[in-house]
Amino acid sequence: MEKREYHRPVIVCSRCLGFEHCRFNGQMLANGMVEALKPFVTFITPCPEKDIGLGVPRHPVRVVHQAGENRLVQLVTGDDATGRMNGYCREFFQGIGEVHGFILKSRSPSCGLFDVKYYPPGEKKPPVGKGSGFFGEACLGAFPGAAAEDEARLGNDRIREHFLTRIFTAAEFSTVSTPAELVAFQSRHKLLLMAYSQSEMRKLGRITALQGEAGMEATLAEYREHLLKALEKGPSYRSHVNVLQHAFGYFSKHLSGQEKAFFMDNLEMYRENRTSLTTILNLVLSWVIRFQVDYLGLQSYFSPYPPELRKQFDVYRTKDYWGR
Repeated sequence: MEKREYHRPVIVCSRCLGFEHCRFNGQMLANGMVEALKPFVTFITPCPEKDIGLGVPRHPVRVVHQAGENRLVQLVTGDDATGRMNGYCREFFQGIGEVHGFILKSRSPSCGLFDVKYYPPGEKKPPVGKGSGFFGEACLGAFPGAAAEDEARLGNDRIREHFLTRIFTAAEFSTVSTPAELVAFQSRHKLLLMAYSQSEMRKLGRITALQGEAGMEATLAEYREHLLKALEKGPSYRSHVNVLQHAFGYFSKHLSGQEKAFFMDNLEMYRENRTSLTTILNLVLSWVIRFQVDYLGLQSYFSPYPPELRKQFDVYRTKDYWGR
C-alpha cells in the first residue's frame, strides 16, 4: 500500500500551552496534544494579554458585560484593555496567510472559544452568561469553518479525532491548484466525505466535474467552502458503519464465511460502542493489503492524519457528542 504524504497544517495555539511561561500567574501549561503535534504542524503562538502589554505575572482580567457590550477589564487596577485587545486582534490577522486550525486556552477571557464567563460591573458578583473571549471570537470570525478547539475538549478521543482529521484534510486541500489535483483530491477523500456528509460529498463531486465552467480560482473557492462545511460536524456511528460496509463490499467475495462473520460481529460491537473504530479500520486495512485493493489503499478515510499521532494517544471510548 502506497505511503501517504501528509502536509503540515498551520495552527494558531495559545502560547501558554507548552511554549512559554506567560499565564497571568507566570506559569505554563504542558499539553500532551500540543507536544504530540509539534513535529507535524507549524504553530503560530500568540499570547494576547502579554502581547498588549499586561505583563507576566499580571493581575487577572475578566470580560465585563456593560451597557450591551463586552469590555476586557483588570479589576484590581481598573485598566480597561478593550481597545488594545481589539486592535491587537485586527493586526494579528493582517497578512497572516492561511490557517488550518486553532488550539486555544479554555475559559481564558482573551483566548477562550466557548466557555468564558461574562460578569456584570463590580467585584464579587456572579457571572451573567458565557461565550467567547476577545481573541477567541476574532479567530472564529477571521477563519469561519476552520477547526477550532480548546485544550480541555481535545482530551476527548472523538473530538481529538475529528479535529486532527479536519486540520490535515484542510492542509492537504491548500496544496491543490490544478484540475487534475482537484480530481485526485476528491477521489482520495471520497470515503471520508461519505462518512462526514453525503449531501456535501455529492455537491463536491458536482463542483469537481464542472470545474472547467467556472474557472479554477472560483472552483477552488467554492470547493473549499463546501469542504469545510462537510467537515464541520463529526460523523455518527451510523455513518462509519455505512462506509465500512461499503469498503467491505470490495473484497467480501474473497473472504471465507468465518471471516465475513467475524467482520459483522466486530461491526456490531462497534455499533454498540463495545469496541473502537480503530479496531475495525485495522481489520479492513489488513484485507486492503492482502487483496491489494489500490483504490481503498489510497483513501484518506483509513488514515486521515499521521499514524504516529494515533499511536501517542490512548484509545478510549467516551460519550458520543454527535449522536448515533
